[in-house]
Amino acid sequence: MTKAFSEDLRGRVIDAVEGGLSRRAAAERFGVSVSSAVRWVKRWRETGARGAQPLGGDKRSQRIEAYRDEILAAVEAEPDITLVEIAGGLYRDHSLRVAPSTVWRFLDRHAMTVKKNRARQRAGTARCRAAAARLVQRSA
Repeated sequence: MTKAFSEDLRGRVIDAVEGGLSRRAAAERFGVSVSSAVRWVKRWRETGARGAQPLGGDKRSQRIEAYRDEILAAVEAEPDITLVEIAGGLYRDHSLRVAPSTVWRFLDRHAMTVKKNRARQRAGTARCRAAAARLVQRSA
């Protein structure tokens, strides 16, 4: 993962722009991209902050968390519902497009997992593997 530029470099770019240099000229002088110089100066003028903002982290889970009760109720009503069906229901009912992997991460955060049963684990004919996996609440 990349690291943020140092606060010292950001400060020198901001000071150069405040001293009369254009953002483009300051970026070229200090060897940073023009877009970075523009963003740093804009953030400094709006908030007074010269340091880097936090990197990474979850920026989108609040979208699906807004429908928490509905998703958990759907799983409770139909324990063998698939991730694709949950995602389709969110799109149909709320026009919220989420990938099945997003639904899986949501269920994982809420301690829901696929129940493993003996019929699925043993080798045998296709008829023996017909039992559906069920979503169950994990103990925390």
